[in-house]
Amino acid sequence: MSQSEKEKPAKSKGVVASVMKRLRPGRRSSRKASLNAANGSLVPTTSLEGKVAVVTGSSKSLGAILARCLAEQGADIVVNYVRDSKSADEVVNSIRALNKGRVLAVAADASTVEGGRVLLNETLRVFGRIDILVLNAGSSVTRSLSEIDEEFWDSQMAMNVKAPLFLAKAASTFLPPFGGRIIFISSSLTTMSGVPPNALSYIASKGAIEQISRALAKDLGSRGVTVNSICPGPIDSSRGSTNTGDLGKSGYQPLDAITKQAPLNRLTTPEDIAPIVAFLASPAAQWVNGQSIRVNGGAVV
Repeated sequence: MSQSEKEKPAKSKGVVASVMKRLRPGRRSSRKASLNAANGSLVPTTSLEGKVAVVTGSSKSLGAILARCLAEQGADIVVNYVRDSKSADEVVNSIRALNKGRVLAVAADASTVEGGRVLLNETLRVFGRIDILVLNAGSSVTRSLSEIDEEFWDSQMAMNVKAPLFLAKAASTFLPPFGGRIIFISSSLTTMSGVPPNALSYIASKGAIEQISRALAKDLGSRGVTVNSICPGPIDSSRGSTNTGDLGKSGYQPLDAITKQAPLNRLTTPEDIAPIVAFLASPAAQWVNGQSIRVNGGAVV
């Protein structure tokens, strides 16, 4: 699959280098971090022009919407898939139709450590850099306590915790100082009082991700790389949800109850999540670090 030609990037707008200098005394602003001054504005840019973003699990559902949203802001995009090349092609073509940045599709199983290495190596081979890593791939299959065995537990932790952690570790070496972004996808179920009883392995793995992002924010934050978690509410299954999984098994139907808890009486959609991810990926979010941001319309407060 070939990649589209990149248009000449436009000049960044709305960023004041002097503000950045006050925040980081003694450090020069980096062009790579999009910290250029323009028009005397105090609001950093939300443009992602000139940046390379990798979104794991982005051939469909939430990941596809995240990839397109980042592309709309000007980023070069790596679309990741495992087997469904047709869906990946559709995402790539929709991004190319924007006539903005470049786009590449990479077949790699990002729910494994080895697949993550393949994805990162191909990104660096083609684009020569990585600025933004969105860790969307994972499993929402879950079981109640009586159904869980060691093999199942280990597989879920490997996919939802181990693989994204070690991809983040590998990518962190290449993320630019004062501009690198790591964004984990967690779930609002980790703090929901009405959590379904068969969500044990799922919420345990997502809770681990939130704690990992807190620790990495301290670790990588010293060089200006931010690490945050987005915690969506359960996503409307009619929109191709990947985060509700088996939560309706065993006669327990939480989605209707969750819908009623939201003031607007609906579930979350991928379009609710994507703008928040795009913001966290941008220079405007430079001071947002180590946070678990719950995007659920007020269903969980």
